[in-house]
Amino acid sequence: MSKERSQKRSTGKLIVHIILIVGALLMVGPFIWMILTSFMSLGESTRVPPVIIPAQLRWQNYQRVFTSFPFMRFYWNTFSTTVMKVAGQVFFCSMAAYAFARIRFPGRDFLFVMILSVLMVPSQAYIIPRYLLMARLGWLNTLTALTVPGLTSSFGTFLLRQFFMSLPTELEEAATLDGCNHFQIYYKIFAPLAKSGMIALAIFTALWSWNDLMWPLIVNSSPLKMPLSAGLSSLQGQYGTDFPLLMAGSLMAIAPMIAMFIVLQNQFVEGIALTGTKG
Repeated sequence: MSKERSQKRSTGKLIVHIILIVGALLMVGPFIWMILTSFMSLGESTRVPPVIIPAQLRWQNYQRVFTSFPFMRFYWNTFSTTVMKVAGQVFFCSMAAYAFARIRFPGRDFLFVMILSVLMVPSQAYIIPRYLLMARLGWLNTLTALTVPGLTSSFGTFLLRQFFMSLPTELEEAATLDGCNHFQIYYKIFAPLAKSGMIALAIFTALWSWNDLMWPLIVNSSPLKMPLSAGLSSLQGQYGTDFPLLMAGSLMAIAPMIAMFIVLQNQFVEGIALTGTKG
């Protein structure tokens, strides 16, 4: 009986490992294909049957990224707007989250429900009102239109509010006895303890901002104000696309996000695990 059970367990583990390997290949496959295509010639990238490994590594495709279109301008636009969005989300969302988690005021629960209701509405539903607001403020074709709407979010407030709710009330009570006001409690005690949650929010915000495509295409028509996502989409022509150039540019565009996630993955997982421990 023990041998049969051990065989069943080993067989079950083998099946699980096979499923995980297949799933990993399905997820990593497109990324590997993008890397290989970035070194191909245009003929190899469109050949039928498809070429898997290029006959020659064409590093000049990466050089052409800087000469075919204003890649560094797109890069700077994306970097600057992402940094401002991350800073705004961490600052404003953390302060709002602390207020909803620790300060009792009239209408607190109602306001928090209203914030949560925003998460239930698809973002496409309020694109037109947001566009009209940007137009009336005169912010079209500016980086301000890309930055200001992303300085706060309902998701960030909810995420950090759950984190603050999980912290013991004894910390707040001890700080109050020492004469600290709410801002001092937030700044000196709760914010340092919520570092993992803030890092998780920063990663979420950076990924969302770096990969955002629809909103930049709506509010920007100037090539000099385009971020990377919208700028790379301009490489797709109506009658043909230079796939090696597009893949090389895309790989260079996502490299910072991959590096950031690798460096901060432990804090990211810790922040996600610690949120939601108390409702």
